Amino acid sequence: MKEETRRMLAEVSTATLTTVMLKRGFRNCFLQGPRLINPRAPRMVGPAFTLRYIPAREDLDTLDAFLDPDHPQRKGIEECPAGHVFVIDSRGDPRAASAGGILLTRLMARGVAGAVTDGGFRDTPELMEMPWPTYHVAPSAPTNLIRHHAVDTNLPIGCGDVPVFPGDIMVGDGEGVVCIPAHLADSVAEEAFEQTVVEDFVQERVAAGHTIRGLYPMTDPKNRELLAAWRKEKGR
Repeated sequence: MKEETRRMLAEVSTATLTTVMLKRGFRNCFLQGPRLINPRAPRMVGPAFTLRYIPAREDLDTLDAFLDPDHPQRKGIEECPAGHVFVIDSRGDPRAASAGGILLTRLMARGVAGAVTDGGFRDTPELMEMPWPTYHVAPSAPTNLIRHHAVDTNLPIGCGDVPVFPGDIMVGDGEGVVCIPAHLADSVAEEAFEQTVVEDFVQERVAAGHTIRGLYPMTDPKNRELLAAWRKEKGR
């Protein structure tokens, strides 16, 4: 991903991104369920690196499974590239943890941009203090082995009822997470950044008592003139 695209996406909201995506015909891009654990964590932007779980099987998912260095969950933690987002398909099941504090700290230390699951993370009291974005549906203390069997990494998955392909751009803020197909990321970032500038102007006008008629949407040419002057004054 271009650094300029990353910069712009870090400055726009998921609300704005969903509108820009709708203009392109994408109605299902906002992950249903995952929410930010630490509200003070920075924005999350990065290409997706995926992990997929299927339901656990008792003879395979024992504590000894973690002795295998090629266990997909543990292997994925060490292979997710810096700057990427670790996205976990837990089938929307938060009854056992998708990962916990130690593994997520390892991702943070390796320079990964954040982690998302449509299940639950454990060690959430610690995650609430971690200066790094993690998103889940609900806290979950039990180990993943009692509900989840890790099968593969970096293949297409579903997370929060949204298709996520490796390399798709994940953007997270205080409202949730949006998935942008990789080939659209540059144009979506540019349009969302421009829309954010306009909406900041509109927000300022509305807060000052102005009507939304002719302003939102901006159909009155006089408001366009005011916008141009405002942008020049603000350097935007």
